[in-house]
Amino acid sequence: MFPKYDVIVVGAGHAGCEAAVAAANLGSKVLLTTMNMQTIAQMSCNPAMGGVAKGQIVREIDALGGYSGIVTDHTMVQFRMLNQSKGPAMWSPRAQSDRQLFARKWRTMLEAHPNIDFWQEMVNGLLVKDGVVCGVRTSMGLEIESRSVVLTNGTFLNGIIHIGEKQLGGGRAGEGAAKGITEQLIGLGFEAGRMKTGTPPRVDGRSLDYSKMEVQPGDEIPGKFSYTDTPPLRQQLPCHITYTSEAVHEILRTGFDRSPMFSGRIQGLGPRYCPSIEDKIDRFADRERHQLFVEPEGWDTCEIYVNGFSSSLPEDVQYKALRLIPGFENAKMFRPGYAIEYDYFPPTQLRLSLETRLVKNLFFAGQINGTTGYEEAACQGLMAGMNAHLAINDLEPFILKRSEAYIGVLIDDLVTKGTQEPYRMFTSRAEYRILLRQDNADLRLTPLAHRLGVMNMEERLAQVEEKNVASKAIGKYFEETSVSPEAINGYLESCGTAPIRQKVKLQGILLRPQIDINALRHALPELDAYLEQFHAGHVELAEINMKYDGYIQREQELAQKMNRLEEVILAEQFDYHQISSLSKEAREKLTRMKPRTIGQASRISGVSPADISVLLVHIGR
Repeated sequence: MFPKYDVIVVGAGHAGCEAAVAAANLGSKVLLTTMNMQTIAQMSCNPAMGGVAKGQIVREIDALGGYSGIVTDHTMVQFRMLNQSKGPAMWSPRAQSDRQLFARKWRTMLEAHPNIDFWQEMVNGLLVKDGVVCGVRTSMGLEIESRSVVLTNGTFLNGIIHIGEKQLGGGRAGEGAAKGITEQLIGLGFEAGRMKTGTPPRVDGRSLDYSKMEVQPGDEIPGKFSYTDTPPLRQQLPCHITYTSEAVHEILRTGFDRSPMFSGRIQGLGPRYCPSIEDKIDRFADRERHQLFVEPEGWDTCEIYVNGFSSSLPEDVQYKALRLIPGFENAKMFRPGYAIEYDYFPPTQLRLSLETRLVKNLFFAGQINGTTGYEEAACQGLMAGMNAHLAINDLEPFILKRSEAYIGVLIDDLVTKGTQEPYRMFTSRAEYRILLRQDNADLRLTPLAHRLGVMNMEERLAQVEEKNVASKAIGKYFEETSVSPEAINGYLESCGTAPIRQKVKLQGILLRPQIDINALRHALPELDAYLEQFHAGHVELAEINMKYDGYIQREQELAQKMNRLEEVILAEQFDYHQISSLSKEAREKLTRMKPRTIGQASRISGVSPADISVLLVHIGR
């Protein structure tokens, strides 16, 4: 009935979709399995992509040939570039999406790929022979063979939905839990744990009074995520901001005795950086109010997502509290918020390629690894799909360094440090964030994807080269072109910066903190005429490179020093116990973690700089 596939991807959420595309774009024949074909790429929580660090990840996925950025550009209803008052390392794109269009576009793109097949059924077991995965077993007893498997089960592994004192088996509202895989993996020697996440109530937008809320419009000139020729956003929907109050908090507290979180019925830890409303009230008791974002679910629906009001309290408590929020006095609820508890596998059991250490050619990606967020899941899926293809073709794994991508930081953090609570990506987790900006993901990663052999990268590589050449040409123009006092002093004084007394190079003017390149163009018609020939993104890149040149060079030098340690490979069977000079803790941790490089070893908790020096001496470095 079935051919033997190169890669089977279990689960069609954000991780699964990107895994299928990644393997297929490298030439593998892929089977994407899902319990429900109608919920492929479902946005289970908020209808948005991007945000701080997450937006950078979406750009990186796109630069590597993934589809998340393309789908978002085709289906967004609002775009905002966050943190523009800060430096460019902090700028982060974020888009509100039309929930239904997002899933539909993903499915359309997947179905258009000749290397991807589909099967709708629960997978409840793996076929494993002599420590190597060789397929999957379905709930109907079908055995489908493959050379590798990527598990992207999301919140479905033994999922339990909590609403007040009620418990329902399920991986998402209205959908069942996945059984069997956890138990088999534990039998194979894997360690498992429990985590939780939550979602807020959905309400009827027709019942809200937006005049009592703050309007949050999109950017006047909206950007996009993909470096490809996706359509610009012509029209946008506004979001709104409102706040809870002490009266709202009092109503919510009346349900604490029935809360699964406070009663102990939920064993797993929830996300620290996206807590439930009851968790916020408990942890930040001194706060009189909490901000809520009122987000539309799409162009053709009145359904509203109440971002910031995630809850597992009883429905009646949620409803009473909602109606005390300004603008929500007559709110009608479509469905209550809930918490979901599910199985995950501590990611220290993985290699940096996301292949499991215990079973060859078996890969994990997404929430099964203890992360939270569409973007975190999608980038893991992309890397797992690529590496599944590479592994079965006896090719070196594709591993991104911490200095190359936020994706590299995320995977290194997971595999090296593990996580006891749902992991979310932040810019502060990256030590090279001036290098890892959202504007240069294509420069960093598209050449790597092209070298790997990802489909349709020739044109994109040409665009990268054009961007590089253009930004350098602009930089050279600023270095060589002078401006006179009479041409620029009026503008400088209007900006509150000192006038010049003689001709000065344009670069010197641009380096002043009060000056930006677009305003400078208006003051200098000749400059404006010169820059007209360039794409806005090329001009932006040139400005960042000029303004932050010293910082960028310093980070590049630091990264090069650290990358020397990443190039010192450690054999997987290395016997650390034979090196008596290592601390006992280091010997135990290194034996258990089996780091791939000295650099990775240096980031393991409990391995000291002295231990690294001992290792370097021992291997003759």
